[in-house]
Amino acid sequence: MPNELAGVLVISLIVGLIEVFKRLGMEPKLAPLVAIALGLLIMAGNQAANIAPTFRDWYNVILWGVAAGLMAVGLYSGTKNTLQP
Repeated sequence: MPNELAGVLVISLIVGLIEVFKRLGMEPKLAPLVAIALGLLIMAGNQAANIAPTFRDWYNVILWGVAAGLMAVGLYSGTKNTLQP
């Protein structure tokens, strides 16, 4: 995956995951630290995927699948509708 495309994908994933964590009770003031940690973890996975070819295939499937799901339901409305009783 090209680095530019991976960056855009990672940003959308982090935004969506931070919103989910806030809805689950995370303090909003922790969002920047959690976003940095998620970015590091995701990009470390990206680096590992570049080293191990068999891992790369599964990494791409998971990364693109989660991103596509978040984009399909909407980052905000999907989380809101899922967590409301």
